[in-house]
Amino acid sequence: MTLEDLGYRAEMETFRRDSDLGSFGVGRVISEHKERYIVRSAKDEYEAEIVGSLRFSAHERSDFPAVGDWVAISEYDDGKALIHAVFPRKSLIERQAVGKYGEKQVIATNIDYALIVQAVDRDFNINRIERYLTICYVSDINPVIILNKIDLIDESALAEIMHAVRKRIPQVPVVAVSNASGSGIETLASGLEKGKTYCMLGSSGVGKSTLINNLSGNRLMETGQISASTQKGRHITSHRELFLLDQGGILIDNPGMREVGITDSAGGLDRTFGAILELSGQCRYTDCTHMTEAGCAVIEALDRGELDPLAYENYVKMEREKEHFEATVAERRKKDRDFGKMVKNFKKGRNHNNY
Repeated sequence: MTLEDLGYRAEMETFRRDSDLGSFGVGRVISEHKERYIVRSAKDEYEAEIVGSLRFSAHERSDFPAVGDWVAISEYDDGKALIHAVFPRKSLIERQAVGKYGEKQVIATNIDYALIVQAVDRDFNINRIERYLTICYVSDINPVIILNKIDLIDESALAEIMHAVRKRIPQVPVVAVSNASGSGIETLASGLEKGKTYCMLGSSGVGKSTLINNLSGNRLMETGQISASTQKGRHITSHRELFLLDQGGILIDNPGMREVGITDSAGGLDRTFGAILELSGQCRYTDCTHMTEAGCAVIEALDRGELDPLAYENYVKMEREKEHFEATVAERRKKDRDFGKMVKNFKKGRNHNNY
């Protein structure tokens, strides 16, 4: 195996050389367990931890290594290594941290394509797909929508779902598959490019782990069943993990996400809701919120039936989430600044009293 098989690129080697990291080895984080990492190099896998200087220089949780990151490492024992630096990220998928207002959670980094998996037999939801699209577009990650479990519905129902998705999200490729029958699996697998990194996104129970097994031809992931009483998936995948497929693609699986909180994702919203962005240029006011203003081209198009009301409602909801997140971040930063000033003034006062 080479580093290129794991997705290593020329610009990463340039960074390594320019940053005087040539004396260190290079590896990619393939799994993370509470700040303990498994790092894969061209020849070996290591249990790794970060050095103290990297820990103390981190300003927030997202500064720590994440699955998909390239890192500079040194081996200090058989199968053990230290992480000295994290290479710049080409891209990352992140969401609002669950239960932690104003904080982000990094899902995975250095992603080329996101495979957004939805099961067609249960809580299929285009709104949720648009949420995943938004967090992908922020980092310029190419999305692909995977409609799974098509063996559980008839052809007319599938055609209806495909039509609804393509009408509302016309710019994104859609692939229909069945883990049970194998339908569509070969088509999906043939499109996975060597050296490219794909990240699985979706709720629990949509079949991500089984899909990884089918794409790889091996049983890489434990799989589970949908609860008969709740119709909700079990959390079989408990952590993020990167796999190298036989055909050369690189696949990252994630625990199922029931919440996909929107952060500071203005660019992502614009790309997800392109029709609203296009109409906004015709609004009377340049700072139009597209919610209550007179002369709003978006609201007028909605009234004429030219804009999907469900897409509009989802846009408004995510826009409000984004604004709330940004306001929370600003409030946290102000508190940190005020606390820093208080500490500084306290130290000044104490030093003054010592003379």
